[in-house]
Amino acid sequence: MPAKHNHPANFGRRVADCPRCLELDQGAAPIARFTPAYPNAQDQRARIEAIRAHSCKASRCGPVCTAFDW
Repeated sequence: MPAKHNHPANFGRRVADCPRCLELDQGAAPIARFTPAYPNAQDQRARIEAIRAHSCKASRCGPVCTAFDW
């Protein structure tokens, strides 16, 4: 488990006496917080193709299309 920062958010700037900043300086990977809805490229391509193939006229969408919203 990575160490914790001992200072408030510093927007990418490192603090000399912080244990987590020291770990990052030594090459530790940053903690990933974002998990994409479509993690792999194949899923992303399939979604893009489905969006491009969508026809509001054929689907009888209203004035604002919400076909791919969730």
